[in-house]
Amino acid sequence: MTETTTSTTEPSRTPPGLHTTPEPTSEGTAKVSADVAGTGIGVPDTETGDGAGPPQPAAGTTSKRSLTERLEREGEVAADYLERLLDLTDLDGDLDVDIDGDRAAVAIVDSEEGRVPRRLVGRDGEVLEALQELTRLAVLASTGERSRLMLDVAGHRAAQRTALVAQAGRAVEDVKASGARVTLPPMTPFERKVVHDAVADAGLRSESEGVEPNRCVVVMPA
Repeated sequence: MTETTTSTTEPSRTPPGLHTTPEPTSEGTAKVSADVAGTGIGVPDTETGDGAGPPQPAAGTTSKRSLTERLEREGEVAADYLERLLDLTDLDGDLDVDIDGDRAAVAIVDSEEGRVPRRLVGRDGEVLEALQELTRLAVLASTGERSRLMLDVAGHRAAQRTALVAQAGRAVEDVKASGARVTLPPMTPFERKVVHDAVADAGLRSESEGVEPNRCVVVMPA
């Protein structure tokens, strides 16, 4: 039983051509396979007149409204996909839908019926990352547009973000004290984005170096 918390309109219930099938592994981790029938769509890469008439809104206002509407739609489609997935696999969890900057954000949280199974996060967040990619694919299949939607499960990313901001803060202090660059351990794209934002907020510079899976953030003096 799931419940979706969102300030947007009721989401569509039938994203076209998307079918999900749970495949429990021997370790009890629910895998989900996605089949986008007949669309030829693959998993998206995550790394964007002078005539008379009534007054038109400013271009910036129109663009901002268009972005908000698109992100709200992404959240609706994602929440619908995840709700059906939870119901299909008989897993507990409610859904929170929000907009975080320039991304739609959806979180599977504990419900009154029970806690979200932590196996949906997996070791080092591996299952969460896979589930996020499938959710983005569901949005792509429904809207025709690639999505940078962020998915959280049981507060995993929120806790991760807090720890990363603290790590970035320590690196900033080291750079300010020494005047030298500080290289952080390899991180995922999500982790690097959090660190870059934290460093920028502290008034220093940062850049990513290396190649996946060993790509890392380097913090530098302003």
